Amino acid sequence: MTAYIAPDTESPAPHYGASVTKVEPGGIERIPPEERHGSAVQLLWTWTSPNLEFATVYVGVLAVLIFGLSFWVAVVALVLGNALGSLTHGVLSSWGPRHGLPQMVLSRSAFGYWGNALPAGINAVMAGVGWFAVNSVSGALALAALTGWSAKLSLLIVVAVEVVVAFFGHNLVHAFERFAFPVLLVVFVLGAVAVFGKAHLGAAADPTGVGGFAGFTLTFSAAFGYAAGWNPYATDYTRYLPAGIGRARVGLMAGLGDFLSCTALMIIGAAAVTVGDKTTKNPTADFTGVMPHWIGNLVLLGIALGAVAANALNIYSGAMSFLAMGVKLPLALRRAIVALGFGAVGLALAWHGLKDAGESYEAFLLVIAYWIAPWLGVVLTDRLLRLRSLAGIGSIDSVDEVVIDRGYVNLTGPIAMLLGMVLSIWLFSDQTKYTGPMVTAHGSIGDLTLLVGFAVSALVYLLLVKILKPRTLSSAG
Repeated sequence: MTAYIAPDTESPAPHYGASVTKVEPGGIERIPPEERHGSAVQLLWTWTSPNLEFATVYVGVLAVLIFGLSFWVAVVALVLGNALGSLTHGVLSSWGPRHGLPQMVLSRSAFGYWGNALPAGINAVMAGVGWFAVNSVSGALALAALTGWSAKLSLLIVVAVEVVVAFFGHNLVHAFERFAFPVLLVVFVLGAVAVFGKAHLGAAADPTGVGGFAGFTLTFSAAFGYAAGWNPYATDYTRYLPAGIGRARVGLMAGLGDFLSCTALMIIGAAAVTVGDKTTKNPTADFTGVMPHWIGNLVLLGIALGAVAANALNIYSGAMSFLAMGVKLPLALRRAIVALGFGAVGLALAWHGLKDAGESYEAFLLVIAYWIAPWLGVVLTDRLLRLRSLAGIGSIDSVDEVVIDRGYVNLTGPIAMLLGMVLSIWLFSDQTKYTGPMVTAHGSIGDLTLLVGFAVSALVYLLLVKILKPRTLSSAG
């Protein structure tokens, strides 16, 4: 059978190489051998730099200020959540050199060509709009606090830099993260020394917060949602690596970059809450206000730079996910054009978000975990079955063909993901606007949505794929 090759995965694009001044051509095509370049170590700063920003710090702030944990209990919950999200990130990243395709294109293996529009569409919105707005706001507020400029002018400056980096594409994104890495590392080490010099790490938990096991699970889920928020982007930044590179090293560098940066900054955020009262309506100014003036200014600059580092990835991968939905754009630079579109939409949302920065961040983090966990349950189960040639769905070698076949159908993936999401959110969600019956009846359990969602989706996929076997409907070339 000759599979029909989708136009958005046909290739030959102009030579790109390792140039950082060329706009990356094409969209979500497979990267051919002659375009492969780079090394595994670059993933360390590619996944460290985007986490060295205020949105990461604020997860730690939430753990103590809102979820009501003591500092040391918060540290345990943050470490566990980040470890799980970073572990899956490393596993997914290791797939890039083998296949040369973006993460949301590989997701078609478990969801089918058109069924993949479910996770790809969610990620396009979450990455290119949601995360983009969150980080742009924090970067703009930091720049405004540092310079005295208006928040709106600061937002325009931050967004302009973010969009330019994402527009040029893969090579400039990696280069920017490498440039930002040492600067951000020094800045946040200085900030950490200042915060821990004043912190009261042995202080009791705030009795007005959630507290207890519920606070622990909420913190764990928020940390997981943040670290695993990068999971749907994973192979976007490893698909250019040579096919023969050690995949274990690729996964290790990507996972470590995610884990170390997330954990360090979240712990700094948790410690900052123990210093004293907050006095302004600008969260970034609150955070830096506990530091000596010159260190605070450096950290504000770092927050703005970190926002750009994060959003360059968000816009780039948001565009990848949009194209992975099967959208056909007859443009040589379709990825770059879509990136510009996401930048415009994200700017509009961030402009509005300046009015209530941080107010909905807790809910946003949990929503990230609510959909990523079921998606992971599906794609990891599909991968395991293919690695072992089980359930009659084909081997790992079949992935390269089916993910570019517009006639490839795998109904099990969307069904399993939707069931996992619906059941877990309905029963276990612990949000201000909706609380599930299990949490209402047993409030001390907190938010177990991500764990239940992952387990349900993985189990449903494992059982149902034996009945609804993946198939190809098209056979014309």
